[in-house]
Amino acid sequence: MPLAIITGSSRGLGLALARALAERRWALVIDARGGTELERAARELGALTEVVAIAGDVGDDWHRGALVDAAGDHVDLLVNNASLLGPSPQPPLGRYPLDELERVYRVNLLAPVALAQLVLPRMPDGGAIVNVSSDAAVEPYAGWGGYGSSKAALDQASAIFAEEHPELRIYSVDPGDMRTQMHQDAFPGEDISDRPPPEDSVPGLLALIEGDLPSGRYRARELATVAAA
Repeated sequence: MPLAIITGSSRGLGLALARALAERRWALVIDARGGTELERAARELGALTEVVAIAGDVGDDWHRGALVDAAGDHVDLLVNNASLLGPSPQPPLGRYPLDELERVYRVNLLAPVALAQLVLPRMPDGGAIVNVSSDAAVEPYAGWGGYGSSKAALDQASAIFAEEHPELRIYSVDPGDMRTQMHQDAFPGEDISDRPPPEDSVPGLLALIEGDLPSGRYRARELATVAAA
């Protein structure tokens, strides 16, 4: 049974992807900051497959170690999905509190890199790392300086990991706009009901996980369209 670590998987895209992999009989190690939501997700997924759920913050060393220890000696897939938006409403970069910026980078960049460092010795040839990025990594949206720059740095880290590990598949993927809590937090007071659900991005992620596309940066919706054609 293949095994995946998926961070930020109590709701949104992480939970939607975990459901899809559970249906495909992947063993899962999942996490989230909120213990109650994580327990609910673990019960649902546990009806389909083997699940270990560990509540905590990926920005903490001990928590990352616990996730990888729970996975054991063989990790086929790491999905760095957990992300931190930063202050809401989001401030201009010229007035961004530096302590908040440091926290955003710790979760969105340093944690994925640190988890990759722990997982790489346990990953077989052909294994995959999927780093969830954003269009804000390439488009300079006003007010998105903290989140967007952290995701741009994650894109570059993904590309470097790919160059250094040609035996693996290392992806940075933009899931597109989604109707999630984090997107709602990014637009406080606005109606985001017109955004598609995170489940619409899952086929694109599965195309990467189950396929043989070369390492690189992809858009999930484009991959889903190709897969459906």
